[in-house]
Amino acid sequence: MNHPSSPSLSALPAASAHAQQHSLAADDPATRSYQQAQRNGLPGAWSCGLHLGPHQVLWAAGADTPMPSVRLSLPLGGERTARQFFRHAVPTPLELENAIAVVEDEVHVGHQQLQGLLPGGQVWAPWSADAALHDLATLAGVPPGAQRVLTLEVMERLFSRLAAVAEGRPAAHEGLPEDPVFAGTLLVLRELMHHLPFATLTLMNRP
Repeated sequence: MNHPSSPSLSALPAASAHAQQHSLAADDPATRSYQQAQRNGLPGAWSCGLHLGPHQVLWAAGADTPMPSVRLSLPLGGERTARQFFRHAVPTPLELENAIAVVEDEVHVGHQQLQGLLPGGQVWAPWSADAALHDLATLAGVPPGAQRVLTLEVMERLFSRLAAVAEGRPAAHEGLPEDPVFAGTLLVLRELMHHLPFATLTLMNRP
């Protein structure tokens, strides 16, 4: 499938030096989250930060370096997905299905670019300070705190509630907003967690 706005990977280790270079600000939200993850991680382990914005996903990762050695940019976001696929306050099952197919393809390209970076036995476990992701965690029932862990299982239960609303269950019965941007953000997060992949996301307060 064609990817007219394909992901880009930058600042790679020497083994991937021929990858496309892409300039991202050193103080971008993913980098700040990476630095927080690194401060809380084990020596030698890979750390990563995630920013799921309205129009773009940023991913920053590295091991034992103050700045990330890997930055990935994906043309995905909550508002972008809602604008592209959803024509209703609550998306229809067909709209969800069409969005999943395209978002999954974009995430797969990102996964291909990240493959081989992690040493054996390590997994991606990103950190984020995004308010939109905190909102998802709250809707999923994750207790508030300085650090909140949203698991793949808990996220998937939240997405199942959205799917039930798309099938006709009143949103109020599930405690969900009738908001296409919420649906777009949740859908993008779901595909990231399934296909990058990562099973946990640690949410922290903004510094």
